[in-house]
Amino acid sequence: MQKSIYDVLKERDLIKQITFEDEFKKLAEEESFSVYLGIDPTADSIHIGHFIPLMMMSYFQKCGHRPILLIGGGTAFIGDPSGKTDMRKMLSKEDISKNVDNIIKQVSKFISFEGDNAAIIVNNGDWILDLNYMDFIRTYGIYFNVNRMLDAECFKQRMEKGLTFFELNYMLMQSYDFLHLFETKGCKVEIGGDDQWSNMLAGVDLIRKIHKDGSFCVTCPLLLNAEGKKMGKTVSGALWLDASKTSPYEFYQYWRNIGDTEVYDVLRMLTYLPMDEVKRLSSLEGEHINEAKKIAAFEITKLIHGEAEALKAEEASIALFEGSGSLENMPTIKLENSNISIIDAIILTGIAPSKGQARTLISQGGISLNDSKIEDISYMLSNNDFKDGYAILKKGKKIFYKLEK
Repeated sequence: MQKSIYDVLKERDLIKQITFEDEFKKLAEEESFSVYLGIDPTADSIHIGHFIPLMMMSYFQKCGHRPILLIGGGTAFIGDPSGKTDMRKMLSKEDISKNVDNIIKQVSKFISFEGDNAAIIVNNGDWILDLNYMDFIRTYGIYFNVNRMLDAECFKQRMEKGLTFFELNYMLMQSYDFLHLFETKGCKVEIGGDDQWSNMLAGVDLIRKIHKDGSFCVTCPLLLNAEGKKMGKTVSGALWLDASKTSPYEFYQYWRNIGDTEVYDVLRMLTYLPMDEVKRLSSLEGEHINEAKKIAAFEITKLIHGEAEALKAEEASIALFEGSGSLENMPTIKLENSNISIIDAIILTGIAPSKGQARTLISQGGISLNDSKIEDISYMLSNNDFKDGYAILKKGKKIFYKLEK
């Protein structure tokens, strides 16, 4: 007997918060339904923060339910204030349209658009942008208590610097999205990261107030490191799922270098490995836990970038850290002029974003060239540094770039 989606999510500990849990469990055992996940196209790529909700959506589809991916072409004009201390930058229609196209390509790695429960994509710009504001606020504004809204976790950080009325509308719009999908697509469930709990809960409340019928929301945990901070930051910024923003090698290395205590969460939330294997791998101790990290890095990179890119990243990693394999697939920067300063080389690779930070790295002993530590902040690269046509620039023990002349 196939497990219900409730059982699958509980087994992998992917449920952080859920509304009407007993009622949802019964629904999951008795019928197939539509479930939606919303992503605002505020960037031209999705990042690691979207990874777990997309994995959750893929499990819903594997259990026979129909995914609805909602692209926030309308709500992106406002921007979600959740977890932000400053107001988001407003995007143009052209930027939003371009971002939508890129995101659609990326999510196809998680969900299928074929079969009886084929996923569908909707854009809330199709119904939000043409709303008459006075009609909307008269019809739906009466269901929202401002005191409750201001107490919501998603607004607390913004309250410190001042929350605009413009941003306050975001919760109404996201709630209306759920209502619209409930009425037009029969969608009963919204999923998302736990930082979206307040917004999602407002949508459930709106539907139940108007229709007196079942609607649910389920949040997944955020991916945290051992210090309790969000995972997903690389030397060059956010961990993007777009290969042009975060290379497959850099993506692979991120997961290869996670802490020992993070292995279990990464394997259970970001791979499809059976839970018995997840528990076996994460229980390894000492140097053996590195094998679990290699498997995690390979499986996650394969999911996002494909098996061929995962194999290339794995081979480059072996070449750098184990002395065998090929350096061909490591991150490479082609130099127009090999006679550049070490500071400029550091900036060019993205190892440091500014000359000041580059100087600090050198003075702290954090930069090496061809395994020789650089101590002179005025060091100039020369042809002697480029044996076989390349030089290896390294930060610390784990970040490498090949410089080709």
